[in-house]
Amino acid sequence: MNFDFTEEQTMIMDGISRYVREEYDFDVRRIIKDSNDGYSKEVWRRFSELGWLSIPFDEVYGGFGGNPDDLASVMIELGKGAIIEPYVASIVLFGALINESSNESLKKEIIPKIINGDYKGSFAYIEEQSRFEITDIKTSATKCNGGYTLRGQKLAVIDADKSDGFIVSARTDSSQFSTDGISLFLVEPEAQGVSLSNYKTMDGHSASVITFEDTFVSDENLICAVGNGYSHIKSVMPQILLALCSEALGIMETLNKLTVEYSKTRTQFGSPIGSFQALQHRMVDNFMAYEQAKSMVYRGLCEANNYSSGSIDLDEFTRVAHAVKALVAKSSKQIGDESIQIHGGIGMTDELNIGHLVKRLMMINVEFGDGDFHQKCFGQN
Repeated sequence: MNFDFTEEQTMIMDGISRYVREEYDFDVRRIIKDSNDGYSKEVWRRFSELGWLSIPFDEVYGGFGGNPDDLASVMIELGKGAIIEPYVASIVLFGALINESSNESLKKEIIPKIINGDYKGSFAYIEEQSRFEITDIKTSATKCNGGYTLRGQKLAVIDADKSDGFIVSARTDSSQFSTDGISLFLVEPEAQGVSLSNYKTMDGHSASVITFEDTFVSDENLICAVGNGYSHIKSVMPQILLALCSEALGIMETLNKLTVEYSKTRTQFGSPIGSFQALQHRMVDNFMAYEQAKSMVYRGLCEANNYSSGSIDLDEFTRVAHAVKALVAKSSKQIGDESIQIHGGIGMTDELNIGHLVKRLMMINVEFGDGDFHQKCFGQN
């Protein structure tokens, strides 16, 4: 089988790689990270001009009409550059949920704005008690005249302070842990009763605690049919997990490359540390861990194509995505730990990009569940 990316995908990857190398090096990233906005509006505009914001969206709304392979090619290269802009929150998470929405009027309104760089979004699903269980929801949506009243609180909403809208999971029926009775709503940050408490995350992004106090949401802002929220999330979760794992793959490749280069220049006892057999073995182990993760990500992308063609069902696709996330979490922890160890103390400082890359890996590993969680989910399916 041919596992190479297509010519079109390779062109996109080369373009992102060139952009990162020439316009978004580590020093530029640090300046953007420490700015008041926490991201660059100019960079986001460039992403739109270059078509990177359009990748996963349907052509009917002005999108590229890309599949998981296309999105993976973008995420690998963005991972190598440790891009601080809210691509994951707005395009991978919010974008996937809105793109598969049954609310056509909402899609026609929102998606072109996302593609043009005029709209950013976030997915608000985590609650204080829920940990990795998406169905553990206390936030309520009570039916009222013309819509619903939201009450509750969401934690760790990534890049919410940059967002023009949130997709919020809330209970319209059933018990706290049921997969039934979950609905998804599009809520604007300016809506009455919405308040945000923002903070920085370890990887340089931001997160927010969002509180909803009797916030009115109209029926027109339902993402999917009432009570079908979990099914909607489940339908897009495998492609979300593959996109995150693709980003992690790009980071792991960069960490291995930087570590090998460092071992050739850092001397100890009059010799480059790369000449020490013990460290050579550890770097080979890192290379093998990366190759294993790469193989699993490619396996997941193959199954994504099989799912699109109808060869497998959603449950099987989801099971493979769990396996990919579990192995990527294991490999990325090994590569991250070893990269820091081989670099020594300097690897933990803000002055070197190694620590920033490792921190981003750590955040990816816990997003939508850590390795143990996905290993458990794989075994249950």
